[in-house]
Amino acid sequence: MDAPKFDKSRLPSRHVTEGPARAPHRSYLYAMGISEAEIHQPLVGVATCWNEAAPCNIALNRQAQAAKLGVKQALGTPREFTTITVTDGMAMGHEGMRASLASRDAIADTVELTMRGHCYDALVGLAGCDKSLPGMMMAMVRLNVPSVFIYGGSILPGKLNGRDVVVQDVFEAVGKHQAGQMSDAELDIIERIACPSAGACGGQYTANTMACVSEAIGLALFNSSGAPAPYESRDQYAVASGLAVMTLLEKGIRARDVVTREALENAARVVACTGGSTNGGLHLPAIAHEAGIDFTLQDVCDIFRDTPYFVNLRPGGEYVAKDLYEAGGVPVVLKELRKAGLLHEDCLTASGRTMGEELDLVRGEPDGKVIYPVETPISKTGGVVGLSGNLAPEGAIVKVAGMSPAEQVFTGPARVFDCEEDAFEAVQKRQYREGEVIVIRNEGPTGGPGMREMLSTTAALSGQGMGKKVALITDGRFSGATRGFCVGHVGPEAAKCGPIALLRDGDVITLDAVRGEISVALSDADLEERRRDWKGPRDTIYASGALWKYAQLVGPTYLGAVTHPGAKAEKHIYADL
Repeated sequence: MDAPKFDKSRLPSRHVTEGPARAPHRSYLYAMGISEAEIHQPLVGVATCWNEAAPCNIALNRQAQAAKLGVKQALGTPREFTTITVTDGMAMGHEGMRASLASRDAIADTVELTMRGHCYDALVGLAGCDKSLPGMMMAMVRLNVPSVFIYGGSILPGKLNGRDVVVQDVFEAVGKHQAGQMSDAELDIIERIACPSAGACGGQYTANTMACVSEAIGLALFNSSGAPAPYESRDQYAVASGLAVMTLLEKGIRARDVVTREALENAARVVACTGGSTNGGLHLPAIAHEAGIDFTLQDVCDIFRDTPYFVNLRPGGEYVAKDLYEAGGVPVVLKELRKAGLLHEDCLTASGRTMGEELDLVRGEPDGKVIYPVETPISKTGGVVGLSGNLAPEGAIVKVAGMSPAEQVFTGPARVFDCEEDAFEAVQKRQYREGEVIVIRNEGPTGGPGMREMLSTTAALSGQGMGKKVALITDGRFSGATRGFCVGHVGPEAAKCGPIALLRDGDVITLDAVRGEISVALSDADLEERRRDWKGPRDTIYASGALWKYAQLVGPTYLGAVTHPGAKAEKHIYADL
């Protein structure tokens, strides 16, 4: 292979490798066995969120080695480093969940700081669990260096009585166990077989949703997100990604050349048509913020509204990520969107080619089971819907995949809880009634702090057979595994005296996902009178440390719950220093 022509005088790594003044810096590099030739090649950060917390991250270390091989083949010098991950499945249902969303921004911050401190020229980023995917992509766009994203891959499903079983089934089994519908022995069996391998949760929950986003937004190579984590064939995508980042570096294609407004719209289409996680409505605005692009929750939901839902994945559908991969993966989904005129084809991708050029190479067609033809979708509107009204002036979001139109309208009296623990205890004791709208407040980014997911509560309701007999709203979030009429991201949050802070038991709430409405039967005067009586935000136990810091910095949910001013306020770009 001919050596690419890299002008080190224009790359960040010149600050640590070039000229007599950098002799001490080169000494450190020689100490690690790096040759003189490698020192003067581009330095490429290979960042992973590897840890031993959960199966979603455990395969990242292996794949990082493959990515480094690709960088070396293209005459770059890879430098591996790790950052944190908080795995939602482990953090779910207790105080640990407060760390989840905050970890997204900490991942972006730590990757940025490592890249800045060591002056790396490009970035290959590997991530495996919910918040680590957007966190890594946010860092790429913030730094604006040539970047390629790699998903660590999904978990294989377990098997029970001939049926695929995933961790969502275990969460719902807890509800069945509490309701006396499942024995101790049955619960013991399902918890042992639901997660048989490395990889992220297999349904179209947040990890797989954002993995699909990585391809649609252009930061990942086509089809790289599909193969399950245990497949050694994933290493081929990692090698190819290492080669690809060097091509981007040679061509001068940076992350913000890829992540444009049009690319974000492509990504939102894929969230909608796959029935993806409502968290997509939180993370896409956050990624846009890093590029200085206005792309709010409402913008995302506008795209959701006119995108057909045609990919049959759990929790709303029947299949898991492995099945999508075997049916042709995200490229076939994108090809169907193009067929319907719903895709921007001129967007650049991680290969250096445009989306349209990549799709011209795709030969797969819908199988009619996992991927439906776009002409005959499961439903004509997306699997995720935005809501607004006097109860959520800044908007809210709900996943409707798998729900009939009749199930998408709900009116009932409020049953108000001031935190998730109170709601979960009431659900366990069945201290609620059919037809009620359960309200969980003070769980927003500031008020939580941390904007926890409510999967334990929603799974318990489903396990009790009440998932379609009550609705639930919160200023917190929902797991991608949540199903039923569950509305999240209600804004402004209670800690900011949003209308959700003013609700009382018995207030009549209307949720209408067909019309996009979330309202309470109170006049503006009623709400203003209650606002005057509001006692202020609920006190929390987080008066210092990372969560306190997060609560001071975090912005509103509809803008992505971000913690810094973003690209619009920046006075330099890292790659140009």
